[in-house]
Amino acid sequence: MSYKELFSCGGKVAIVTGGAGLLGREIVKALSEFGATVYSADLMADKSAKGGNIKSIRLDITSESSIEKAIAKIVGKEGSIDIFVNAAYPRTSDWGSKFEDIPVKSWTKNVNDHLGGYFICCRCVAEQMKKQKRGSIINLASIYGVVAPDFSIYKGTKMTMPAAYAAIKGGIIALTRYIATYYAKYNVRANAVSPGGIFDNQQEAFIKRYSEKTPLGRMGIPSDVIGAVVFLASDASSYVTGQNLIMDGGWTAW
Repeated sequence: MSYKELFSCGGKVAIVTGGAGLLGREIVKALSEFGATVYSADLMADKSAKGGNIKSIRLDITSESSIEKAIAKIVGKEGSIDIFVNAAYPRTSDWGSKFEDIPVKSWTKNVNDHLGGYFICCRCVAEQMKKQKRGSIINLASIYGVVAPDFSIYKGTKMTMPAAYAAIKGGIIALTRYIATYYAKYNVRANAVSPGGIFDNQQEAFIKRYSEKTPLGRMGIPSDVIGAVVFLASDASSYVTGQNLIMDGGWTAW
């Protein structure tokens, strides 16, 4: 293989959960452009999945049967799964409540749906990759799974950082490391990517404070995450597993 081909995903089959979401859409597009056959797996119809090497499949990461059926269908059609990206972001309607106002019921559901959903997805796809003796699992985590939130950036807004989010993303990083060592002997790799704050038309006061705190002076955008995902999906990272790759404009470097 030439060095030019290291980042190619040609001939590979990829699944992206949350493929119709803010980050998921860009990940689907990027893996497709790098040559993979990509399944955008989401509860919502993915308008970007319009033929070619991008396909759409319904998958609910909170449902074990939904996950198993979707993966079995794709394997039946394609013969393998080489890349699996967990980018889904399920959450309850009261997401964003202040810490002291979070109902235990809400906490439990968010942890079960998000972290639990990633666990079920990883277990199902890792067992398929185990049979193939190859595969790359990439889980979306967050800087808030690594460092504590700076609550000062939310001052003057109705925003906050949900407590469950920090617990979930920290759990995803730990789960990823577990999977990496458990399945390493089968040539199955697992890594996490942890973006910093991604611009999504948040309140102006928040954007200003966040940008001022970030060494690179801005919030991230979805395309900032793409390079890390393509790297971890491709043979360029064939000796990388159990890692958490942070892209945050220097936020955690202070």
